[in-house]
Amino acid sequence: MTKEEIISKVNALLAEEFEVEEEVITPDANIKKTLELDSLSLVDLVALIDGEFGIKTNGAEMSKVLTFGELYDFIAGKIA
Repeated sequence: MTKEEIISKVNALLAEEFEVEEEVITPDANIKKTLELDSLSLVDLVALIDGEFGIKTNGAEMSKVLTFGELYDFIAGKIA
């Protein structure tokens, strides 16, 4: 899967799940602020990413991922 495919899939998935416009999901945008995540929503995000990409992630790893750009890189590293 290419990075462009990861970006496209993540953006569409998160826009639908968290009911935000895809246009606000940019590489430099803060994930928690953009998606208005609380700790419970963060768990949902981890489960969503794990299920969609077939990877195993934990909350500690995800807590270090602050922007969507970092999320794309994180996923790419996990599936590589």
